[in-house]
Amino acid sequence: MNFRLIISLVLGYGVIINPAHAQTTNWQEEPGKALIHQYCTGCHQLNQITQSAGYSQAGWQELISSMIDLSKSPHHDTITAYLAKHFPQNSARRATLKTGNISIDFKEWFVPTLGQRARDPLQTPDGAIWWAGQWGNLIGKIAPKTGEMTEYLLPAGAMPHSVTHDKKGNIWYTGNKNGSVGMLTPSTGEITVYNMPDPKAKDPHTAIFDNNGTMWFTLQHSNMVGRLNPATGDIQLVTMPSPHSRPYGIKLDANDTPWVACNGSNCLVKIDPHTMQLHEYKLPHANTRVRRLDFASDGMLWYVNSSRGRLGRFDPTSGDSKEWPSPSGPKSHPYAIAVLDNVVWYNESGVRPDALVRFDPKSEIFQSWAIPSGNVYAGIVRHMRTTREGNLLIHQSSSNRIILVTPQ
Repeated sequence: MNFRLIISLVLGYGVIINPAHAQTTNWQEEPGKALIHQYCTGCHQLNQITQSAGYSQAGWQELISSMIDLSKSPHHDTITAYLAKHFPQNSARRATLKTGNISIDFKEWFVPTLGQRARDPLQTPDGAIWWAGQWGNLIGKIAPKTGEMTEYLLPAGAMPHSVTHDKKGNIWYTGNKNGSVGMLTPSTGEITVYNMPDPKAKDPHTAIFDNNGTMWFTLQHSNMVGRLNPATGDIQLVTMPSPHSRPYGIKLDANDTPWVACNGSNCLVKIDPHTMQLHEYKLPHANTRVRRLDFASDGMLWYVNSSRGRLGRFDPTSGDSKEWPSPSGPKSHPYAIAVLDNVVWYNESGVRPDALVRFDPKSEIFQSWAIPSGNVYAGIVRHMRTTREGNLLIHQSSSNRIILVTPQ
C-alpha cells in the first residue's frame, strides 16, 4: 500500500467533519505542506483534512499506525508534525455524555492486517467472533479466550461489507463491490461464491439467516433486497417500493419475517417471506433516514433516525411511532442499534468521541459512554450485535478494532 493511499484512508475515514474549521484554516507554507498536497490529493480533496476533528502529533501518528506501519518513512514525522500544528484537536462536535448507575467494560482487539477497516463483528455458536475487513478484502476470526486471530482472504474485489453465519457453522459475507455473496467453510477454508443474477444488483450490504436457513440481504445503492436459498444457490431480487430508499439494515421479527431500514427515505419495509412482496411503512418527517433497526421481546421495532439525531420506536401492529432526541443532539447521527434484555443500545457516530448510548424504555433514561479506540477517538460503529452471554459486539473501523462491551 502506498503512502498516498494511506493518508486517504486515515483522513477520509478516520475523522469527523467540522465545517467552521474548514473555512478558517489556511495551509501554511511550512515543511509538510507540499508532502500532504502531493500524497493526499491523488485520492481525495484537502477538505478531508481541514474539516477534521484534529489530533496531537502522537494522535496523528497512532491513527496512521492503525492503517500502516510508517515508522521508517522519512516523511512520517514531517507530515504528522504539520498536521498536529495546523489541525490540532478541537472541541467541535463533542459528545454529550450522560452519566448514570450502569457500569460497562470495554475489551479491545486490534486486528492483524492494517488499514482493513474491521467492522460488523458477530459471535457464532462456538463462541468465536468473526468480522469483515472491508478494505483488506478479508474476513477474520477471534478466539476470545486466547486472543488468537485468523484472517481469510476473499476473491478479488469482494470488499465484504458484513458477515453472518448459518446453522451449519459456515460464515457468509456480502461482496459489496463485486455483486456477490460468499460462504466460507471454516474447517477447510474453502470459499463458495454466489453472483447476483442481475447486473444492476451491484452492492450486497447486510445479510441475516431466518430459521428455515434462507439468507435475506439488502443492496443499498441498487435499491433492492434479496433472498438466497443455500441448498440450490437460487437468488431472487426485488426492487424497493420507493426510488432511492437505499435499504440498509435488516432484522427478523418474532415471526421470522424480515424488516428493512431505509437509509434514503423515511420508511421501514416488511418483506413477505413467502411471496417477497414488500410493504412500506412511512415514518413521520420527510427527512427521516434509518440506518439500522432491531426488535424487542414485546414486538416493538426500535430504529435509529440517523438524519435527525433521534431514537425511534415503531409498533408494527398499529403503525404508530414515537421518537426521543438523542443526548448529543440533531447532528449526533445514530448509526448502529441492538436491543439487549429489552434495553436499547446504539451509538452516536456524528460526535467525538463516538458515543455508546443506553436507553431504558421503562424509565426513558439515557446513559452514554465514550467508545475507546486505543488512545485516540477516531472510529465509528456501523453495526452492533448481541452475544449469547448478554454482551454487545461493536467495532471502530477507522482504527482497526473489534470491541466486546460487557454491562456490569
